[in-house]
Amino acid sequence: MIDAFSGTPADPRHRYAALLRLTERHARGESRERWENSQIPMGPLDAVRQVALVAGGGQVPVDGEPNADADDIAAALALVHLARTEVDETEIGLLEMARGRGMTWQQIGFHMGLGSAQAARQRHQRLAARTEN
Repeated sequence: MIDAFSGTPADPRHRYAALLRLTERHARGESRERWENSQIPMGPLDAVRQVALVAGGGQVPVDGEPNADADDIAAALALVHLARTEVDETEIGLLEMARGRGMTWQQIGFHMGLGSAQAARQRHQRLAARTEN
């Protein structure tokens, strides 16, 4: 599959091997330049999104790029947890910036499509607990 060692998908080495595979095979634009110039892989969210686009037909491989195969999808699945963490950290940052700029929980809840200020506060609490770990 995606790595040459006997680690589990939760093993950081396994996830890093997944990230390298997806960057080598599917990075485009700035991500491709960073990889070729500095060997900096894509972030987990970008890697998962890129594989989903290629595998789902939303982006057609060009210039000899490979299609997404089962190993690419397995690699993306290994990175979903890290991608979710990126989104959670971004969301909690936005919530804290909104509060810091004087938005009420009611306003935040409205813009997030939540039903109430309480729902917005609870979401913030759940995200804060998840991102602390």
